[in-house]
Amino acid sequence: MKRPGLKKASKRVSCSKRYKIQKKVREHNRKLKKEAKKKGVGKKVKKDIGVPNKAPFKEDILREAEQRRLKLEEEKGKKKLAKQQERAQKRKKENAASSDGDTKVKKARKELPSQEDLVKQMVKQSDPRNSKKHFCSELNKVIDASDVIIEVLDARDPLGCRCPQLEEAVLKRGGNKKLLFLLNKIDLVPKENVEKWLQCLQLEFPAVVFKASTQLQDKTVQEKKARFATLNGVVDQTKGVACYGSSCLLQLLGDYANGTGREGSVKVGLVGFPNVGKSSLINSLKGMRACNAGVQRGITRCFQDVHISKNVKMIDSPGVVAAQSNPKAAMALRSLQVEDKQETVLEAVRTLLKQCNKQQVMLQYNVPDFRNSLEFLSFFAKKRGFLQKGGVPNTELAASTFLNDWTGAKLSYHCKAPEKPSLPTYLSEDIVTEMQKGWDLDKLRKSNEETLRSVKFPNQASSIVLLSKGPTAGVLSDSDVVEDKPAQGPTEEEEEMEGSCANQEADGVEEVSDADETDEPQIKTPVTKEPAKVRFQVPVPVNIDLSSVQTNDAYDFNTDFK
Repeated sequence: MKRPGLKKASKRVSCSKRYKIQKKVREHNRKLKKEAKKKGVGKKVKKDIGVPNKAPFKEDILREAEQRRLKLEEEKGKKKLAKQQERAQKRKKENAASSDGDTKVKKARKELPSQEDLVKQMVKQSDPRNSKKHFCSELNKVIDASDVIIEVLDARDPLGCRCPQLEEAVLKRGGNKKLLFLLNKIDLVPKENVEKWLQCLQLEFPAVVFKASTQLQDKTVQEKKARFATLNGVVDQTKGVACYGSSCLLQLLGDYANGTGREGSVKVGLVGFPNVGKSSLINSLKGMRACNAGVQRGITRCFQDVHISKNVKMIDSPGVVAAQSNPKAAMALRSLQVEDKQETVLEAVRTLLKQCNKQQVMLQYNVPDFRNSLEFLSFFAKKRGFLQKGGVPNTELAASTFLNDWTGAKLSYHCKAPEKPSLPTYLSEDIVTEMQKGWDLDKLRKSNEETLRSVKFPNQASSIVLLSKGPTAGVLSDSDVVEDKPAQGPTEEEEEMEGSCANQEADGVEEVSDADETDEPQIKTPVTKEPAKVRFQVPVPVNIDLSSVQTNDAYDFNTDFK
């Protein structure tokens, strides 16, 4: 019974009850002993006394017993070995019979894609918005409908984000169209590098520095956060939420609209390669998630206009289609080959690692020294915890994460600006002066300096240096578009050669460099190697006659305590 004031009930019982329990336990144990005695469980096994010492011929008896025991063990081992051989023969016959069928099944599995891949391919083929011709037509619509065209450039590689065909097409269009440069993602590049690129770009067209916000939500979510912020008096100034350069760009476009004296709003078209930040730029200027944006490339598929203010209207466009004549490094960063399954993620990572310094990559991702891209991805997967069953590193997931870091707004890398910039062939001094008319360049320069002072830039030592391949060629006309076929998996011969070539690749690559890769496609001729010959050393005769050896067993006391 639980007494008041105590947490647990008392275990005390009366003496009569305790004695009854003890008596029942004794009776129960007595009963168990009787049953065990009847069954003979409790009887001890008598120990074998062996051969008595007084018995005659004791040694002979023990020797015979030992021989009998060894003979039995030998027969037992022979039977076991015979059974193992029979099982091995049966297994060989079964494997030989099923090997032909297995190879046919494996070939069929490789040739036939999975159901999910078939469904995705059918959806892509049925949707006309996923074709490159559709992207080109939508981009031409944006150029025709816009009064001012802003070419968005990634500040980490501004020259690689420029498309000469796009700039030339804008200059040839009539209607007094203006072209601007916008350096986005400046928070991922050292300040000195941004200033040098800004000076180079301003020699051709007016340039604006910008840092877009990457954490904008819908309007309802933003209103709730704004209420809590006003109540608590806290303003969110984190790296992803903050936006710099929006006031400069809006003031520049507003002054241009007022100076031209147009009745309606100025239509501003945003063009550029995939994942340079066109949709994020519109969301930052609008202050809400008006356009769909993300890390994945090629999210924007069609023409989309957004009203920013009374006299400014932005037009979002899909990314420029990269031509197939570009080098592999430019295609890995600017094209949609990985998303369209025309190139594997591992190949894209391999080409990117060739363009940068290995020591800087090791410091940035905190991985040990690696010999090739596959070894780097295995280290990177273990570091991030991308492991499969049995602790095997998931290299595909690691490669996609690595590629998203380079194309998204996360990794800090930069390209060196040219020391002596020159105008391209399609530009002249007259065209440059014509494009700079109507803009307040002094106000633009002051606004850019103010933006550069407010942004927090990374250190020069913590940023990876990338070798830029120059401007990336693009395709604008529908007739020049070539629809690529999806990348095929490796054949049986390639899979067999992969294991033998892995060691050669690991031994030959000491530093990740781009000495062998060129901009123009090369025709690789098959090289036939002669089989390596094994050479054995000729045995040298050694004299091991002990009679010729002079030994001296005397101990030398001078060797001690030197």
